[in-house]
Amino acid sequence: MAPIGTSLAALRGDMAARREGSASGAKRPARATRADGGAAAEWIPAGASLAALGAAAMGCRACHLWTLGTQTVFGEGPARARVMMVGEQPGDQEDREGAPFVGPSGALLAEGLAAAGLDRASIYVTNVVKHFKWERVGRSPRRIHKKPNAAEIRACRPWLDAEIDRVRPSMIVCLGATAAQALLGRSFRVTGQRGIPLPSPIPAARAVMATVHPSAVLRAPDAATRERARAEFFADLHAVADHLRTADGESGGVRAPGPAPTAPPRPAPRSA
Repeated sequence: MAPIGTSLAALRGDMAARREGSASGAKRPARATRADGGAAAEWIPAGASLAALGAAAMGCRACHLWTLGTQTVFGEGPARARVMMVGEQPGDQEDREGAPFVGPSGALLAEGLAAAGLDRASIYVTNVVKHFKWERVGRSPRRIHKKPNAAEIRACRPWLDAEIDRVRPSMIVCLGATAAQALLGRSFRVTGQRGIPLPSPIPAARAVMATVHPSAVLRAPDAATRERARAEFFADLHAVADHLRTADGESGGVRAPGPAPTAPPRPAPRSA
């Protein structure tokens, strides 16, 4: 494992050099200290700061997904953020850039946060799984997202627990079913319980709320459905801002938002 003081930029540069060596036929250096596999808890330095956790995560081999992802994509944001947003896993662009929520989903999330009066820079964003799981379809060069399975989520969970413990947010916002069920149990249904602040089952956080992942909005099949999904997603982010104000009676990093978006009415069913 690289020394704890090693910077994320240096580690990412080292990983890029290894990938180039692999492409040219060079053998990937073997790790001398740990065997591949096992719980991620084995890779977490005791008492490490948030920055040190991010550095240590770059060398995690707790599951096979490190062989698919370009690099570990650890969480980013203030060490004492009031809000932590947790998604499923990094996407293609996040995997290439090494940062969470920098692709189209991240742009929509930033837009919704701004509409709710929440400063994106004040929020800690991360994912349940830290590597991009993907597959190719046919001869397409595109890397297609593939949902992580329970074993992969379980293997990576200690990193998320460590992030929550270090940040100790007032609220965790689960973006999508994978994140919500990882933190709230497999019986939790985002469709029925979204936008509702709940007492956190995690001692290091005070409240938790779930909404859809912004990628679900972007995947809507047509413009009308997409606009409705966008309005509902933005309304959930307004609920986050409202809860923060109610919880502590002060605005803190929350600006006064504009009016919550109203979803367009659903079309009336056609008569037979």
